[in-house]
Amino acid sequence: MKPLLISLLRQLSDGRFHSGEDLARQFGVSRATVWQSLSEAATLGLQVFRVRGRGYRLDYPLDLLDGWTISEALGDCSPFRVEVLDSVESTNSLLLERARQSEVHGVCVAAELQTRGRGRQGRVWHSGIAGGLTFSVAWQFKSGVTALSGLSLAAGLAVARACEALGVVGVKLKWPNDVIHNGRKLAGILIEVQGEMLGPSSAAIGIGLNYRLAPQVLAEIDQAVVDFAAIADPLPSRNKMLAELLRALGNVLTEFEAGGFAPLVADWEARHAHQMKQVQLLLPDRSVIRGVAQGVGADGSLKILTAGGGMQFNVGEVSLRGT
Repeated sequence: MKPLLISLLRQLSDGRFHSGEDLARQFGVSRATVWQSLSEAATLGLQVFRVRGRGYRLDYPLDLLDGWTISEALGDCSPFRVEVLDSVESTNSLLLERARQSEVHGVCVAAELQTRGRGRQGRVWHSGIAGGLTFSVAWQFKSGVTALSGLSLAAGLAVARACEALGVVGVKLKWPNDVIHNGRKLAGILIEVQGEMLGPSSAAIGIGLNYRLAPQVLAEIDQAVVDFAAIADPLPSRNKMLAELLRALGNVLTEFEAGGFAPLVADWEARHAHQMKQVQLLLPDRSVIRGVAQGVGADGSLKILTAGGGMQFNVGEVSLRGT
């Protein structure tokens, strides 16, 4: 996203009319340049109205992130240092690159727009500017990479706890890394780790949450989704919501660092969307395992009771079997 466009959008974020002449003067460009830049807003899922004699206005106010506001809401005891970027290819990739060069423990990078945001198995994450919360946190562990099993489930639990703290009920967890509401995806987690087998190791924990998705963005998504605006009343600001997510994530990561995923199993299973239900597990080789989901192990593996007995899996994608 071009710097001028995001600067213009910040000016228009109040939902009021702003004259093209005033905007041009403020940013030292021509009125034609203002018009050309704002014409690109549609590619971000935004609609800009242009009215002769009044100027430009967004169809609704934008709730943009502010690092200072988020940090103030978190308080001095937070383990996170928050950085807000206008645009980045991937917050996870950025943190992993920084980790190769310097200490990044506790750094949170949030982006208004990810141009190459990723979900699990290489899927694209769609949100649009101010339509979601897309951020990553870096966390370093004394233990090795193998001890981080279950981390994606722990992060999902933190998201569910944060949603509940903000007054939303009915949030469920889908193994291994989705947060859903009434069967529709609300948020997803992507964990990427690096380090030694015996330690130390570090993780980039990427979280994407649907906040208020524009129709243009919804049209690009090929699965059932829901945004926070549809299930929260009142709808918290994005800054308040990100602060709550980080607060919950900090608590969960502290628990995980002390004892792994085992202390979190019962809490996760209490929100398991498929607990004791018929499911099918789609494996990478395209084979299908059917059975009853019986929860998760201390390593985050999925337990399934099949016709041939109990089995545990660390890979795959679960979906409810049709009846």
